[in-house]
Amino acid sequence: MPVHPFSLAADDPPGPYTGLELLATAVLLLDEKLEVCYANPAAENLFELSRRQLRGNSARALFGDAPALFQAIDKALANGATYTEQELELGVNGKPRLHLSCTVSVIDAADVTLLLEFRHIDQQLKIAREERLLEQQQANRELIRSLAHEIKNPLGGIRGAAQLLERELDRPPLIEYTQVIIGEADRLQTLVNRLLTPHRLPSYRRTNIHELLARVASVVQAEFPDIVVHSDFDISLPEFEADPEQLMQALLNVVRNAAQALQGVAGTREIRLKTRVARSVTLVKRRFRLALAVSVEDNGPGIPEELRDRIFYPLVSGREGGSGLGLTIAQTFVAQHNGTIECESVPGCTVFTILLPLEFNRPGA
Repeated sequence: MPVHPFSLAADDPPGPYTGLELLATAVLLLDEKLEVCYANPAAENLFELSRRQLRGNSARALFGDAPALFQAIDKALANGATYTEQELELGVNGKPRLHLSCTVSVIDAADVTLLLEFRHIDQQLKIAREERLLEQQQANRELIRSLAHEIKNPLGGIRGAAQLLERELDRPPLIEYTQVIIGEADRLQTLVNRLLTPHRLPSYRRTNIHELLARVASVVQAEFPDIVVHSDFDISLPEFEADPEQLMQALLNVVRNAAQALQGVAGTREIRLKTRVARSVTLVKRRFRLALAVSVEDNGPGIPEELRDRIFYPLVSGREGGSGLGLTIAQTFVAQHNGTIECESVPGCTVFTILLPLEFNRPGA
């Protein structure tokens, strides 16, 4: 006899609920008496109750006086359809009240009547922000690529014309001018190449994040000998599949950005590189049981408030003479690995956190 996707067994086996187990949103299944017959791990985390503590309790016993929630349940049952309540305040067993949205869906199964899906309003805002960032990244990449291609061809012509002109000149002061033209054309060519580099797709292979971070630390230490670089690594982290060249460049850009921010700071200048395991993480709308968290912390002056929302935009820099491309390229490389990069900054402490899924057997690996 086929198993209904929401059918219940006595001991609540995980098989029928595999899809619900992986969801980032909290899910409760209720029977016709509005008693909880299943809760996924996200619900356990949200309500700070184990599955055993939730199961068998009525929704009214759990949530107490929550008229908006029960109105949503009544409307869903009356119409036999899905109903969403955007703003709820729920208190569970005397714990601090939670600000949530809830989608109530009627389920056509013998022992399950309703599916309740709860989302933290803060989480919704974060998801919406991530979606906007993804759209913005895509637009940025297309803009950069178009500009780079438009600049690249004329640059070759300018350089070639300067070389031909140089051959016709016999006065050294004039030749110096052509050398300036050729030098500046080469500098712009390097900049254009940096703009186009992120568009290469990753070439995955087994990668040790700590080897990359050690190389980054040595490069930055050589470039900025007055900065102390600390390492705080979780050595239990496994190797994972990534493009080591792209990841190395992304990490180097972030750490070098931190080092440059420390220039002019009085006292001890410090950067701390830290790795940890992140569990049950949602990255680019996908749920991952395990992810790698790399943080780069510096004790610099912090990012000016007016720039904090724009630091990953191309050509935006808080440093005089900066190209404003380092963090943009880092974000692009991290995004191509299905990861995210975020920043929190206050005066005296800026932390960039990179989250990458610990994936194996990626396509193209």
